[in-house]
Amino acid sequence: MTPSLLALWDEQPEGNVRQRLHEVLRQSIIRMTLAPGQALSEKEIADTFTVSRQPVREAFIRLSEAGLVEVRPQRGTYVVPISHAAVMEARFVREALEVAVARSAAEQGLDASVLDELHDLIARQKRCIDSDAHDRFYRLDEDFHRTLALGAGHDAAWRVTQEVKAQLDRVRYLSVPDTTPIAKLIDQHGAILAGVAAGDADAAERAVKAHLREILRSLPDLIARFPELFDIASTRPTLSAAQGVTA
Repeated sequence: MTPSLLALWDEQPEGNVRQRLHEVLRQSIIRMTLAPGQALSEKEIADTFTVSRQPVREAFIRLSEAGLVEVRPQRGTYVVPISHAAVMEARFVREALEVAVARSAAEQGLDASVLDELHDLIARQKRCIDSDAHDRFYRLDEDFHRTLALGAGHDAAWRVTQEVKAQLDRVRYLSVPDTTPIAKLIDQHGAILAGVAAGDADAAERAVKAHLREILRSLPDLIARFPELFDIASTRPTLSAAQGVTA
C-alpha cells in the first residue's frame, strides 16, 4: 500500500499538506488502492507521509462527509463499500450540472484556446487506447470535463461536481477498460466537443446525457462481477430500467 500512496502523493505536488493528503487518500479509495472494508490507521498514514496526525484526522472527516469512509468511535476508520444509491444520486446531480455547462458553452461560445485544449485532450486520450494507460486516461478524462466547465466560466459548478461525484468516480475507474471501452468514451467526448464547437446546445446536451448515462449500462455488470465491492442494500430502479437509456 505504501508505495502506491507515495506515488499518488507525487502526483499532487501543489497545495498545502492538508489538501494533498486529502486528495491522495481520496484517489487511493477511488482507484481501489484502499479497498472497501479496509481499515485505515491514522498513525500509519501519518508515518507514511511524515506528517502529524492532525491533517490525517481532518482528511478522514472530509472523506467521511463524502461517503468514502466510516469513522467508528472506539473501533477505527474503514473504507466503505460503493453505495449503489449514492452512485445513482451523484450521476443525477452530475448530469444536471454538466448539461447546463455544455449548453452554456455552446450558446456563449468558448475561446479558441479552450477549444484547442479540449481537442488536444481528446488526442492525448486516444493515445491511451492501445497503451494500457488506464490511470492516464482517467486523469485526462477528468481534465476534459474540468477544462470544459472552467472554460465556460462555471468554476463553481465544477467544484460542486467534484464534491458529489466521489462514489461515482469509483465506478468510473472500475469500469475502464473491460466494461466500458476507452474508445467509446473518447467518441462521446468528441460528440460533446462537436456540439459545443458548432454552437448547437441541443446536440451538446444529448452528447453529455449519452456520456453520463453510460454508467447505467456498466453498473449492473460491475455489481455482478465485483459484488464484494458494493453495498446494494438501498437500491432503486436505474434510469435505464425505468425509462430506457437514451442518447
